Amino acid sequence: MGLNLDDKKAVVAEVSAQVAGAQSIIVAEYRGLEVGDITVLRAQARKSGVYLRVLKNTLARRAITGTPFEGLSDKLVGPLIYGISADPVAAAKTLNEFAKGNDKLVIKAGAMPNHVMDVNGVKALASLPSREELLSKLLGTMQAPIAQFVRTLNEVPTKLVRGLAAVRDAKQAA
Repeated sequence: MGLNLDDKKAVVAEVSAQVAGAQSIIVAEYRGLEVGDITVLRAQARKSGVYLRVLKNTLARRAITGTPFEGLSDKLVGPLIYGISADPVAAAKTLNEFAKGNDKLVIKAGAMPNHVMDVNGVKALASLPSREELLSKLLGTMQAPIAQFVRTLNEVPTKLVRGLAAVRDAKQAA
């Protein structure tokens, strides 16, 4: 059963709201995927903070018209599932990981603001570390010199205590 005009407007408005805050959109063909597999994909996407939706391509085109993702319009052909994410890497990672385990999900294209990517571009994006991983690496790099300085400062009293213990042990043995 098709959607009436009001339902279509509501879908376009909902997707437009997601696109407004998005940093990446990944589209994949899901032909032949079973309902259970799509349910697993949706759960993974929800956990990663990715908005995942099966849409009619005409509604998706209307939702991205006038946005930085407008260049993606010519890639919207066939039965597609859309992954929209505020994290530039999350949608690509989620769909790419699922596609590795399920050959029926085929990534078709992707887009970042004002940049359309092909399949290889999406796979390259998926191989990048996520924002949290980058922040933890940065924090570790920033923390390393301070931690080394604290260990160096701690070594002076430790050597003094070891020296006093050695003198004490030598006097007790004599």
